[in-house]
Order: sequence, then structure tokens, then C-alpha cells
Amino acid sequence: MAATSPIHFDVEHLREEVLRTYDRVARDPHGNFHFHRGPRYAVDYLGYDAQELAQLPESCTARFAGVGNPLRIATVLAGLPGIDPSQAGPYPGETVLDHACGAGMDLLLAARKVGPHGRAIGVDMTPAMRACAQASAELARLVERVQIRAGYMENLPVDDASVDLVISNGVVNLAPDKTRVFREIARVLRPGGRLYLADVVVQRELTLDARENPDLWAACVAGAMVETEIPLLAAEAGLVDGRVVQRFDCFRDTSAEVKVAKDLFIQGVNFYARRM
Repeated sequence: MAATSPIHFDVEHLREEVLRTYDRVARDPHGNFHFHRGPRYAVDYLGYDAQELAQLPESCTARFAGVGNPLRIATVLAGLPGIDPSQAGPYPGETVLDHACGAGMDLLLAARKVGPHGRAIGVDMTPAMRACAQASAELARLVERVQIRAGYMENLPVDDASVDLVISNGVVNLAPDKTRVFREIARVLRPGGRLYLADVVVQRELTLDARENPDLWAACVAGAMVETEIPLLAAEAGLVDGRVVQRFDCFRDTSAEVKVAKDLFIQGVNFYARRM
């Protein structure tokens, strides 16, 4: 399972490599990376609304490097049987946590949806990304409802049961201990709170050589979960109704696509779960 990194894996080296990679994205989003970035990618590959993105500062949209579209999950849920419409959202007045928010594109989209009486909290470990997110919130005139905090997804600087909705886009795969990440998500959610998770999945386990490659971890590939693992990890953390609701060919035409076997069917997914 990819729930934890391989034995003897250098976790600190991985964290440093991830930090270096996303510091580079923050400083030069048009550089050479194993993954797509930017608003055109978000629209063409992931189904974001071009008009909504045009209303956000380029300082956040140019640095977007997600693998799915977590805020679209609400629309998908509305058409699924057995889902209470009240479990969609985000709704005005709610508190949303963007779990490893990067430069803040999803964070600011959520801030617009929760309105002036809501709150959008972004947590990220990369100082340059946090600076971009803060500057973007100021440019978008959303700073009164947005908070940017330094922290790690394994140890969120957020109170217990204080969040209505956690959104996450392409970052859980970067965590060496995914069990702990899901437990942290469950901890901060209020009873009835929801998780809208976009992340990378494969259909079978990667080779040990691939999973021990820090470059491929930083590219969101080597730490990818087998798709069947996600609902199991969510359930072990106390979340229910876990299901994949959408899929995205987010690595098409990237160098990461050719670095692992194509029969892995590596892709992005939107995943929904909620806390009891």
C-alpha cells in the first residue's frame, strides 16, 4: 500500500525535495516541471470555469498545479442518488479549509462561495506559496475572509471540529504517512463536515524503484495511492460515504506520463467523504 512511504525512505529528504519543487513553481511557474500548471490547464483538463478564473489574480492562477477540481464535487453530488443536497456546498457562512493551499486558486474560489460571513483558511508548508496566496487574497479583495497559515498536512494548525469543508487538490500523494493525514482531516471537520479531495491514483502499486524516487514523489506520481486505498483510509479515519465521483487525465502529455508504466492508468480523481 502507498499509505506509508517505503521502509528506510528518507522522509526529510522527500520533504526538502517537495519544498524545493513548489518553491520553484512559486518563483517561476513557467519553468520546466513534470506536471501541468496554470489556468488554461485547469479549464481544458480539469473543467474549471474560465470566467471564474479570469476574476482571480494571475499570481494564484499561474501557479495552480492541482490534479482535479474539488469544488466541482458539489455539482456532481447533486446528481447522485443517496446524497443529501445539504452535503454539497460550500455554502455562505461556512468555514472551508484548503489543505495545502499552494498559491491559493481553490482557496479564493472557496472564499467567494462562502461570502462575507464565511471563512477560508489556507495551510501550506512552502513560504513562497503562502506569500503568493496572501498577495492574491489582497488583490482579489478577499483578505477579510481569508487566512493563510504555515503548517503541514500531517499536523494542521486548526482547532478540532472547527471546519465545515476540507478541500484538497493533489497533495495527499506527497505525504509519507497518509493515514495520519486522513486522521487530521477528520479531526478538524465538524460532525457532518465534508471532504472534497482531488488526488492522484493508480490502478496497481508502483514498483519499489519508482516509490523510492524523490523526484517522482515531488511530481505527484511516486506517492500516488491505489484507487481502492482512498475509501479505506477515509473509513479508518472515521469518514463515511467515501466514493470517487470524477476522473481526470491530468498527466496527459507530461514527462511524468512516460516515467512510469502506462498500464498503471495514473490519473486524477475527485473523491467525496463526510464525517459522521
